[in-house]
Amino acid sequence: MASLRDLRRRIRDVGKIKQITRAMQFVAASKLKRAQDATLNARPYAEAIDEVLADVAAVLSGEDHPLLGTPEKGKRLIVLFTSDRGLAGPFNTNTIRFVARAITEHQGDLAVVAVGRKGRDALRRARVPIEAYFDGFGDRPSFADVVPLARLVTDDYRSGGYERIDLVYSQFVSTLVQRPALEQLLPVKPSEDTKGIPGNQFIFEPSPSAVLEQLLPRYVAQRLFQAVLESKASEESSRMVAMRNATDNADDLIDDYTLEYNKVRQTSITREMIEIATGAQAR
Repeated sequence: MASLRDLRRRIRDVGKIKQITRAMQFVAASKLKRAQDATLNARPYAEAIDEVLADVAAVLSGEDHPLLGTPEKGKRLIVLFTSDRGLAGPFNTNTIRFVARAITEHQGDLAVVAVGRKGRDALRRARVPIEAYFDGFGDRPSFADVVPLARLVTDDYRSGGYERIDLVYSQFVSTLVQRPALEQLLPVKPSEDTKGIPGNQFIFEPSPSAVLEQLLPRYVAQRLFQAVLESKASEESSRMVAMRNATDNADDLIDDYTLEYNKVRQTSITREMIEIATGAQAR
């Protein structure tokens, strides 16, 4: 049984940890509101440009732009989005397990571009080839932050080095639900529902190649930016929930230590009273 001094020290130490986790919970909650608003506001634009490019890809081919065509051979590239920091609950673990399963199931050459230190470290331990690494884009990612990543991915695909590029990130569903997702980035996937597409009635000025030369790089950057926003909102949501659970667990632990402290103290008082009474009777 622990002594009274040990129990007091444990209660004090757990109380300090509780203060830290509570502060981290409130900070994550404030960041979550900003990240959630940015993610939800960007979704309509991302969905609209996805729909437009899918319709365009259904009526054009790789002859009009390289990003619409599929190279005859090449590796598969996965762009993995994780966080730089830990203490985010199962956020990083679930995403890394998800991409590890996708890598295991893939037959053929494969490479990864890691965004975030946690994903990079996990891939290094698994000896997965990393083509490039980017730090996380901070608490307030901007569209300009993902432009270098978009340029790298686009140039590598146009050079014929990859036959397919996928995105793996944690999709923000709600405060309590974040779901790992794998989406194809390149080549642009044509729309399966072609009934509403006007076929060759698209009019491109000055030419399809000139229009797509401006549109497709923006599409790639927007898809990457949306993945960054989704991942950031998922990270802060998972961290807030994890810190709240840690704070609740600290409260429970303090209650258990306090109860044990009172029991030990009561036992000590009872023993001292018995010793005093026994000594008085001996006189």
